Order: sequence, then structure tokens, then C-alpha cells
Amino acid sequence: MAELPLDPRLAADCHLLGRLATTRLLLRNDQRLPWFLLVPATAAVEVCDLEPAAQQALWAQVNEVALLVRTLFPVDKLNVAAIGNVVRQLHLHVVGRRHDDYAWPGVVWGLPGAEAYPAAALARIRAAVAAHLGDRFVVAGL
Repeated sequence: MAELPLDPRLAADCHLLGRLATTRLLLRNDQRLPWFLLVPATAAVEVCDLEPAAQQALWAQVNEVALLVRTLFPVDKLNVAAIGNVVRQLHLHVVGRRHDDYAWPGVVWGLPGAEAYPAAALARIRAAVAAHLGDRFVVAGL
């Protein structure tokens, strides 16, 4: 089966890091927060539209990424959400928050002013993600 194309807005706002079992793992191109997105390989637009086994697989991968964020970044709280009001393609956000971040205690969705990752920082994050997830992760481009 051919992979569904990534919504152009996700592609424009994020870096494709690689793949987990049933999702593409993206990093939002905003170094102010560790903000990951998981995009399941499905045409479904809501989590409840997935078969139970696919839901379980998705939540297991969300948990893996949430633990990754807590391990690799100094965060106080995790925000996990599937919103989809702007981008219809099913995707889940896993965002590490700090009490001193730019939006605390409000939400981060829809705020202007993203600060792009320098290439070296992106490479460090990609390597750290790959090391943390091990053989459960396939780096993009390989």
C-alpha cells in the first residue's frame, strides 16, 4: 500500500525525523519547545475511527514519544492532543512544556513567532531520538 502524502501544512511546519511502527514522527520547526507530532499511516481523520488494535498501537507510540520528551528535555508538563481543526490529516501532538515557556500556562496551538532549529541542533535531536528509540525507529531517508 502506498503511503499517504503528508499534509502540506505539516510538511511546511515540521521536520520528518523518521518512522515508528505505524506513524511518521515529525518535529515542529520551533526550537522554543520540544514539539513532536505523530502521523499515523491511515486515511482515518479521528482516533475513534481507527480499529481498536490500531488505536492501541498509536497510543503506545504516543507513550514512547512522551517518555522520550521527558527523558531528553527539561520539561514540567506534557501536552498530548489530537486537534485537527486546521489540518484534517490525523496527527497527534506531544509537546513538552515548562513553567517559563513563551505560552505558559496557555495553549501553544496557533501562536505566531516560531524560531527555526539551526541545522546542528536538529541533527543533535535526530540522533538523540534515534538513540533513545533504538530499533523501534527508522531514521528518515534510510
